[in-house]
Amino acid sequence: MSNIEYGTPIEILLVEDNPGDVRLTSEIIKEGRVKNNLSIVNDGEEAVSFLKKTGKFQNAPRPDLIILDLNLPKKSGREVLAELKEDVSLRSIPVIILSTSQAENDIVNSYKLNANCYITKPMDLDDFIKVIKSIEEFWFTVVKLP
Repeated sequence: MSNIEYGTPIEILLVEDNPGDVRLTSEIIKEGRVKNNLSIVNDGEEAVSFLKKTGKFQNAPRPDLIILDLNLPKKSGREVLAELKEDVSLRSIPVIILSTSQAENDIVNSYKLNANCYITKPMDLDDFIKVIKSIEEFWFTVVKLP
């Protein structure tokens, strides 16, 4: 049974350092049809601390889904993804890469590191909104999360 069937909020971790993208993504997700709790961290080191529940994140919820930017300060999204997927207790959490990079190398390497999908951030506001809404539609209503 999925979280949706029980009415339990889906725990989402957004790992993003761009304040504009954080604000816009947060607003779209909060307005969505699916009940959720959105946690936000702004760099790769915070993401790892959140996931491993260390430091100020000792009481952090386990995410049902992670939306991860690749280009982060302190520790890159690639490093976060590699660390996450090497950890037996965390590797089953689906990870969506949401990045401005369209580089074939970034896409291929993200999948090699076991990202569940790779989405290039659209520059157009309306397209960005559509992308975030499509993430909600697919990952929260179609897919059965672990």
